[in-house]
Amino acid sequence: MSTVFAKKTEKTEAERGAVSGGILTAHSPFCYNGREKFFRRGMRLCVRRGQAEDFAMGRTDLSFYRGKRVLVTGHTGFKGSWLCRILLGAGAEVYGCALPPAQPSLYPLAGIEGNVCSVFGDIRDAAAPERAFREAEPQIVFHLAAQPIVRAGYADPAYTYQTNVMGTVNLLECARKFGGVRSFVNVTTDKVYRECRSMDGMCRGDGGADAPISRMSGAHEEAARGYAEEDALGGADPYSNSKSCSDLIARCYAQSFFAGGETRISSVRSGNAVGGGDFAPDRILPDCVRAALAGEPVCVRNPRSVRPYQHVLESLSAYLLVAQKQWENAEFAGEYNVGPDECTSTGELVSLFCEKWGGLRWISEGEENAPREAEELRLDNAKIKRVLGWNPRWNIAEAVEMTVEWVKAWQGGGDIPALMDKQIAACFQAG
Repeated sequence: MSTVFAKKTEKTEAERGAVSGGILTAHSPFCYNGREKFFRRGMRLCVRRGQAEDFAMGRTDLSFYRGKRVLVTGHTGFKGSWLCRILLGAGAEVYGCALPPAQPSLYPLAGIEGNVCSVFGDIRDAAAPERAFREAEPQIVFHLAAQPIVRAGYADPAYTYQTNVMGTVNLLECARKFGGVRSFVNVTTDKVYRECRSMDGMCRGDGGADAPISRMSGAHEEAARGYAEEDALGGADPYSNSKSCSDLIARCYAQSFFAGGETRISSVRSGNAVGGGDFAPDRILPDCVRAALAGEPVCVRNPRSVRPYQHVLESLSAYLLVAQKQWENAEFAGEYNVGPDECTSTGELVSLFCEKWGGLRWISEGEENAPREAEELRLDNAKIKRVLGWNPRWNIAEAVEMTVEWVKAWQGGGDIPALMDKQIAACFQAG
């Protein structure tokens, strides 16, 4: 598979700097000038004023990222685009490695594609991340690239494993071979855990039915506590299992190749992200948006399912905090759950969207022979609170309201980058 290193721009050829064979080099003057221009005219975050006191305890001091070389895989996706917007506003030198953006996509809407040096390629092919590492020489890596949809995993399990397992291996191999990475954050999911079956009231480890019990559970305890980082990994479907494998691979590389060294690796297991700019198929809030724009009721497959829904900026603030803290102290490297204090049923989530949107309703519409998905997923966020001081900022009603605000601005031809900057500033401000 071929890879292309490129940066979209309206500059003239002379202004682009060093270009060889149509490929923009990572060290061309234009790359850095573009970032500095973005930094000067972009987000009005307190980091630009050098006011560290404006950041709350347990929230990332974005001034930490200024001037650092950061590689984001999956940067053309929903989370990746938001993360790049934050990093560029903080003054980081941002590089990306991903497939070209789908259509529609947040990536062009976010106003970042002229300021991120991108390798467009498939992380299943080791050549793509290798090219990104050579060009970026990253100090910090956020690995977000993935096949992220449960039902897509059922449809094409081989592609899902190749992307989520070998993609992780390829990135970590680059970190091992090239060196220079001090902080590596592997983004996984709430779905990595072995499901605790209420039928026998317990969850066992990886050794099967005769293995020691890793957690006495049942529906009542699961509802009260949720999965914690020490619980057994598993994953009952290809997507969930592939992300569990990714989690284990990151831990293996940390112990086998980087123990006691300069590279610190963490896996962050995040709940279901909602927010403006998510156009993915088969996700509930994008489904709500599509129904609203079509003037149709929202069809909900399982309104009783419970998930750790949270705004995308909650997840990203945790990724950034973990990367910073393990950079400063290797003892902070490890595994972290990131989720809300209160989980929400899908029916409640859709009801909130309909209320905030106005004039919209939803219907429950089951699907025959639907692929199996867990009825209830909850995360215990106690560790990241205790160890790093991270706390959720918004409840689910506020997260949905921010999503609706974004969608209506997009539909009305509003200034999307400015709105994103406003929401980012609200996330990272003190209080």
